[in-house]
Amino acid sequence: MTSSSRPPLIPRPRSPERGTRTPWRSLRHRAMRWWSAANLVSNVGTWMQLTVQNLLVLHITGSAATTGLSLAVQAAPGLLMGLFGGAVVDAWPRRLTAAVSQAVLGLVAFVTAALVAFDLLNVASLMALAAVTGLVATVDAPACALLGNDLVPPSDVPSAIALGSVVSSAGRLIGVACAGVAVGALGTAAAYAANGLSFLCVTAVIPFLRPYAGGGGLRPYGGGGGLRPHAAGGGATAAPDPPAPRRERFSGAGARDGLAFFAGRPRLVALTVITAVSAVFGRNYGLTLAVLVTGPLAGSSQDFGAVATVLAVGGIAGAVLAGRMRRPSVRTVGALAAAGALLQAVAGLSPGLVPLLVLVAPMAVVESVSDTAGATVLQTDPPPGMRGRVLGVWRTAQTAWGLAGPPLLGLLMEWAGPRGALVAGGLIIAAVIGAGTLVHARRTAFRRTAFRRTAFRRTAFRRVPAPPGDVVPVETAAVDRAAKPVLSEDLSPIG
Repeated sequence: MTSSSRPPLIPRPRSPERGTRTPWRSLRHRAMRWWSAANLVSNVGTWMQLTVQNLLVLHITGSAATTGLSLAVQAAPGLLMGLFGGAVVDAWPRRLTAAVSQAVLGLVAFVTAALVAFDLLNVASLMALAAVTGLVATVDAPACALLGNDLVPPSDVPSAIALGSVVSSAGRLIGVACAGVAVGALGTAAAYAANGLSFLCVTAVIPFLRPYAGGGGLRPYGGGGGLRPHAAGGGATAAPDPPAPRRERFSGAGARDGLAFFAGRPRLVALTVITAVSAVFGRNYGLTLAVLVTGPLAGSSQDFGAVATVLAVGGIAGAVLAGRMRRPSVRTVGALAAAGALLQAVAGLSPGLVPLLVLVAPMAVVESVSDTAGATVLQTDPPPGMRGRVLGVWRTAQTAWGLAGPPLLGLLMEWAGPRGALVAGGLIIAAVIGAGTLVHARRTAFRRTAFRRTAFRRTAFRRVPAPPGDVVPVETAAVDRAAKPVLSEDLSPIG
């Protein structure tokens, strides 16, 4: 057969699964692209403010204790009001809640900038502004997190969360650099003003976002410029917004329901234990690695800067890798957290800076994947009507271990030194996760055995039908156990 007579090649049809594991798949949706761009601007502004905030407070008060008190005042609402903040997110329209909270945070930043510019900021106003910021954040954090997830289909939520982690890390790097330029050229008030403008940027984008409702993506709709879902076929008429789920009225009982749901969900409890132990004994590298580099390793501040850079780059790489996951489980989170803890323990024994950098890179990647997978489980495991309250409970717990972690780690470093703190902390994390895994495996095996025995006893004997007219004897018959369920859904392993 000559080349001219060969049949034409038929291209292989594109698989619908192709590209579903790319970490950037959430960016296929226009609303997510807008949301990510706005969040990048917001994170840059936030880190511009955070870069100068502690120095400003220390300059105004002249007391390190007062500086620490201002941080505690800002964190206290998250500890005391986190449950109610999550209940507000579940009770009120999510876009409206996020827009209002962002606008209020922007107003607080502008007020602070004005007070700094006119040299009117004092301790009382500083504490009041810190308390307002912390109170609004109890509503803003879960509202913005869940709003981002609403813009993509459920299969792309892990990618959206990972993208948010990348945006946060990139915003931190850019914000720190911009803070130095802005403060040097315009003064400290410029950082607060820039943060206020970044909040207004997010507030301006939110009204144009619409939740994902199937189809091939999101596009502008009507004269208002809203982003609404349209059918995959690309028809001329855009689909209307999906009906909003029925919301419960905000009340204290709703907050209690969220706490009860969280406590009765083994996956969420296990995730809380893993994250809390890891945060207390393993993630405060700004303290442990700084003391290790400048102490036993006899390095300089520039050397610690190199370590911090490797941690940041590894965190971004880990978030990108986590975006490829479709359904991360608590078991995956625990395994990755234990691996990162063991790397931390080995890093504590590093004889020099180069071996430390070699160990820090994979440690940062593994821990970033673990954190992103944990955030995915936290935001997707509860039913939609309960997710705000679950995030509220999580914020309360997160604030608690955030306040208790540094003092505990400081005591451990006083007792064991920086190397001992890294080694002991890593071993403690791995031991707690290993013990939890063993206990869960035993409980699952015991419950599985008990269920099988109960099912067999209930159905092991049954009457055998007799021919009509005969005496009906009671006989036994073995049950076909293959036809019976071996394991019910509520006995499935966590994750």
